[in-house]
Amino acid sequence: MSKIRENEFFPDYLVRPGEILADYLDDLCMTQAELADRTGLSKKTINEIISGKSQLTPETARKLEKVLGRPAHFWSNLERQYQDDKARIAERERMESSKEWLKRFCVKKMTDLGWLPKSKDKVEQADALLRFFGIASYDQWETVFQEYQVSYRKTTRFQFSVESLSAWLRRGEILARGFPCAPYNRAGFQKVLGEIRCLTREKPDFFVPRLKELCASVGVVVLFVPELPKCGVYGATRWIGNKAVIQLSMRYKSNDQLWFTFFHEAGHILKHGRKEVFIEFSGTDSGKEEEEADAFAQDKLISPSRLRYFVDKKSFSRGDIVAFADEIGIAPGIVLGRLQHDGILPFNHFLNNELKIFYSDWEECA
Repeated sequence: MSKIRENEFFPDYLVRPGEILADYLDDLCMTQAELADRTGLSKKTINEIISGKSQLTPETARKLEKVLGRPAHFWSNLERQYQDDKARIAERERMESSKEWLKRFCVKKMTDLGWLPKSKDKVEQADALLRFFGIASYDQWETVFQEYQVSYRKTTRFQFSVESLSAWLRRGEILARGFPCAPYNRAGFQKVLGEIRCLTREKPDFFVPRLKELCASVGVVVLFVPELPKCGVYGATRWIGNKAVIQLSMRYKSNDQLWFTFFHEAGHILKHGRKEVFIEFSGTDSGKEEEEADAFAQDKLISPSRLRYFVDKKSFSRGDIVAFADEIGIAPGIVLGRLQHDGILPFNHFLNNELKIFYSDWEECA
């Protein structure tokens, strides 16, 4: 928990304003009946305030100020604190039932990533998770994140966790809202994609900040967000406010996977509507929009005419692939990945470890 929350004191008992009022009456040797006469309130009202059956209103606080000599805000603050404490204790009791909901999430991993504050108390963890999602109770989780659930692409190859996926998407939403970004410029985005394509030849410590900078300049937020267990997601595209957001999961093993996913998501932004959410899994079922995004990524990375010319030569040695990649200004691993995708070379080709770049330590770059 933060230092501020650690130093706050939250009693687990209630002190009614009426108890304090009763103590004052005892000290002054004043009966409830006499207080009623002096304030103009009924004896029943005084009794109900003291017993906690009625709230102490601002009007009553002003009358008590004149009769008992303590300022009105003293009495009003007692009532406010009592109501706050009562609501907080009731909320904690309700939070006890959220412990089962809490078990559905990878709380430890989210804590390790800094998404949630550290705490061993399950109720505090549940409270932190609600704050993370920006919801008042776990009942609202189903309602608020239903818009994402209808966009999930089911796969026969991977059993994903809806809870992990919703947390991953929510983390992106939080980061995107605070990300400085120019207004979206469609023509500008199309233009910078050419420069971004050249970044495929660079290392992550260079291309990650440059990629973010170029996209932000034309209204597109690019986020690298570590995936959670059983999330199984490669990337996602959506609009948050007026920002187009590309969220990448950092689960890539090689540079051809990373860059294909980025350009695939870029295709969604340029070709498809702002209301839809596109989420890419391993083994995602294809649809028209996914096929369009695939084609956009393939053609943007390697033009069809240049690829046909290279494939027609039927010579795919290491030197051939590197020379072709240099000629078209792209990373050799991406050329190899395309040849494997098209069935020209096997996925276990011996050139994998020579030509593809396998990223690690993503967190330090992203």
